This record gives sequence, structure tokens and C-alpha cells, in this order.
Amino acid sequence: MDPRSEVLLRQAELFQGPLLIAGLAPDDLLGQLPNAAGWTWHAGDQALLDSRFAGRSHYGTEVPEVAFEAAVVFMPKSRELAHYLLNALASRLAGRELYLVGEKRGGIEGGAKILKAFGAPRKLDSARHCQLWQVTVENPPVAPVLEDLAERFELPLADGPLQVVSLPGVFSHGRLDRGTALLLQHLDDLPSGQVLDFGCGAGVLGAIVKRRYPDSQLTLLDVDAFAVASSRLTLAANDLQADVISGDGIDHAPLELDVILSNPPFHTGVHTDYRASETLMEKSGKHLRKGGEMRLVANTFLRYKPLIEAALGNCSVLVEDAGFRIYQAHRG
Repeated sequence: MDPRSEVLLRQAELFQGPLLIAGLAPDDLLGQLPNAAGWTWHAGDQALLDSRFAGRSHYGTEVPEVAFEAAVVFMPKSRELAHYLLNALASRLAGRELYLVGEKRGGIEGGAKILKAFGAPRKLDSARHCQLWQVTVENPPVAPVLEDLAERFELPLADGPLQVVSLPGVFSHGRLDRGTALLLQHLDDLPSGQVLDFGCGAGVLGAIVKRRYPDSQLTLLDVDAFAVASSRLTLAANDLQADVISGDGIDHAPLELDVILSNPPFHTGVHTDYRASETLMEKSGKHLRKGGEMRLVANTFLRYKPLIEAALGNCSVLVEDAGFRIYQAHRG
């Protein structure tokens, strides 16, 4: 069981009434707290939770429409996302209890400072390298409007500026990361047809590809509901259309692709997790049509070339710069 869940269960007597748990781990916590409901924005976690606790976990970017008398937030990696979650829940909990649990290395003490806006927070427990904080919401905020919290910025490009809309919690929130910036410089001569932007984030890569290759049929895929929402906003801001879908990994992507593009993720919260990226490479041949191309960018310390060669039989490095490599491979 996740150590944060273990800390909550040490205080289980506090959580016997109607409870909403935001950002929960896909473990047995809902099984131990029968009156609790979950709220997650991770498609893989939602699938696991729904398979075990059907109807009790809800996926999306907005507070789910369920009854709750108290709420717990699992501290996210992003402080901006923590602000949104805590304010969204505190707005529903006037005079009632809001809890925050998280790992010490995950910024729980900084997150606990956010609670001061609502009342007088206190630390209830410290164990398993985690802390549990509580506040009675004496000063409920106005419910935040998620789109109002978006970071909007413009990318100057040769074919005109691109408007980017990034929501709290999305990778490289409010800025263009160096890996994607490098890949954007090497998008020439892509095959036409079905294109996948895997791990689309705020939709920068997909939007640029759709603008440069308007006849392509573009799919953007991400595991995170905030990324999916961001990509849709970015496409709309540039009058572009594409399919944006949520799913945990390449298994949720279309088949018979002509191109897979990616700056693949390798973090889940504060933890390193290579599974999504490695599965992308291992299964790329299943999703690419014959002659189809995979082109991705990754940190130079990640040993992806052997994985790509094992899957597709070939892999070349298009460029190496500033700690990143762009890999290119084709399905024979």
C-alpha cells in the first residue's frame, strides 16, 4: 500500500463519513474506507480503481459531483496544481475539514502552507516519511475556474506564432521544455497520414505538426486529464482540429499509424517511472504501419536506442544537443 494511504489509515477514525480523496493511489484505500470516493486525473489509476471499486472513483479536472463532508488531497508534484485542488475543495467545505497528505520529499510542508488561507492548519501525523495535515475551513475561497488559471504564452515560429495554453500540473507548465524545443527544430520530411503525439502535454508538438502538415490525421494522447484539457485548449486557440484522447500508454493509441512523435515521460509524481516510455518503444511496431516512422526526443542518459532497435530493427540519432538526443526509426 502507498505510504500516504498508510498514514491516512493510522487516523482512520477521522474518515468514516462521506469523504472525497483527491489524487489517491490505486491501492486498497477505498476498500478500507467504505464511505470514501476517489477523484483522479491519471487515466491508468482510474482504470485500476474502477476495476476494483466500480463507480467510486471519478476521472477528470473538476471536483466530481458526489456528496462529501470532508476531503483529502494527496499532495501533487506541482504546487500550482496543489493550489487549484485545495481551493476547489475548500470552496465546498465551509466549516468542515480539509486534509493534505504527502511525502516529505514531495513538498508536503510547502503544501501545508497553502492551508493557512483557509484557517489554522495543524499536523496530525508524521510517519512513513509522510505527513498528514488538517484544517477546518473557516475562510472558504471562491471556487476557482480552471481555465482562468491557465498559463498562456506564445511561441514565435517561422510560419507564425503559436498560442499555447497550459493548465496547472501539466508537464513544463507555462514554458517550452528544452527537449520539445529541440524536436520542434527537426520535424522535416514527416510521412503524411495518421500521426500520434504520445504524451502530448499542453499540445505544443501536436499543434505545430497539424499546422505544418494539415492533411495529416492527428491524435494526441496523454495519461493526465489536465494535459488532455490543455491540448484541447491549445488546439482551439490556434483554430486547429485533432483527436485528443486520454489513456495510460500506447495500448490506447490507434493502429496503422504513419508517425509516432514523442517527448516521452519518465516521471510519475516525484518518482521516476520508465514504464510508459519503454512500453511505447517495445510496442511501437504494433502501432506503426509498414514504413511508418517513430521520432522522439529523450535525455542522453536514457538508454532508449537498444529498446528501439529491439522493437523496430533500426535506430539512428538525428541530432544530439544540450543533453538531449532525437531518435529516428522506421518499421520495416
